[in-house]
Amino acid sequence: MRNFDLSPLMRSTVGFDHLSRLVDSALNGETTNAYPPYNIEKLGEDDYQITMAVAGFAPEELTVTITDGTLLIAGRAQEETEERAFLHRGIAKRAFERRFELAETIKVGDAHFENGLLQVDLKRVIPEHKKPRSIEIRSSEGKVQTIESDAA
Repeated sequence: MRNFDLSPLMRSTVGFDHLSRLVDSALNGETTNAYPPYNIEKLGEDDYQITMAVAGFAPEELTVTITDGTLLIAGRAQEETEERAFLHRGIAKRAFERRFELAETIKVGDAHFENGLLQVDLKRVIPEHKKPRSIEIRSSEGKVQTIESDAA
């Protein structure tokens, strides 16, 4: 297996510790449990949606929480009151937690539950102070020159 040293990249950055951890975990082959399956879909320029297959769960058994830029979707099955005898149990209804690291410009909207699918709407909202803007350059000659910035 190949090892990558990312320290040269981290020498010139400040406040990107979480990215370093994400890259390290991806490069070291750390895999998470694949249950429950989910999709991340880009619906438009600034709109996204996470769809999670949560068969067997009721809406009241699911929680969607946001803490410090992390979206946490969890499911805890309620205790079954009746005794059931399964010949085959292929629908897993085990507890789960799935975390999604969100950029600071991503805002979580509504959550919908229908036909065993939980859908969480996300929207990228860029604050005014982070949008591109023009900066005037003044010179001692009294002329004003404007530089256009296209960076986001």
